[in-house]
Amino acid sequence: MSKVFKDRILEGKVAFLTGGGSGIGLRMAERFAQHGAKVMLAGRRAEVLEAAAKGITDAGGIAGTAVLDVREYADVDAALKRTSEEFGLIDIVVAAAAGNFPAPVMGMSANGFKAVIDIDLIGTFNTMRAAFPFLRKPGASLIAISAAHATTPIPFQSHVCAAKAAIEMLMKCMALEWGQNGVRANCIVPGPTAGTEGMKRLAPAPELEDQIIAAAPLGRLGTKDELADLALFLSSPAANYITGGSFPCDGGTSLIKSGSRMEEAWKLASRQKPR
Repeated sequence: MSKVFKDRILEGKVAFLTGGGSGIGLRMAERFAQHGAKVMLAGRRAEVLEAAAKGITDAGGIAGTAVLDVREYADVDAALKRTSEEFGLIDIVVAAAAGNFPAPVMGMSANGFKAVIDIDLIGTFNTMRAAFPFLRKPGASLIAISAAHATTPIPFQSHVCAAKAAIEMLMKCMALEWGQNGVRANCIVPGPTAGTEGMKRLAPAPELEDQIIAAAPLGRLGTKDELADLALFLSSPAANYITGGSFPCDGGTSLIKSGSRMEEAWKLASRQKPR
């Protein structure tokens, strides 16, 4: 249970999360459930989703699962429709599904670049666009997971930089267009976070993780709990007048410029088979 928020501030609300079966998405779902929300976990692997939902229900929460591919609009639309039928109007939507691998532009195939764009950017659009008819209006909170890549060029991450920059602009446009309906749209910008698939891929060796930690202004990795608490805040009444924003939770790593030890870590991580 979060030590920051003690009350069940999401009692009676409904949350839908892509990428909700593991990693950051799951920790956010767990936090929402701890505070009274019914959560629908969406992703591609049924067994992973079912195990995640069982963990939430065993802890006293309410959780369902929806198997889908965020790249397929019809899949997402059907899952959101079922969520609204089972749980009611949707108050919180989190787009946390993402893909990544380190590769230089000349070492990346067109399909590799497209795969990240399709999962990250198209998946976020599909999720938010399909959710709109099923949202509680006014009052709904939309959250997309971005990255420092959106504003800081990072070697061997051109695909992710392009996708995340587009996601942040997409969410700002939604904040403008849907604000009249009382729908808020924001981005959370994680930094290097312990215990995530992203860290396993981008720092597969201890020396790479050490370099990332050494380069971080706060001198450590972030935690999934810290990201979950930020998502809880943005979904709570305390954030009712916040929309169109991008909120870093990265220990200051987005302040790092080219030539740092962080860049050297990325260079080492990139020595993998091109996708």
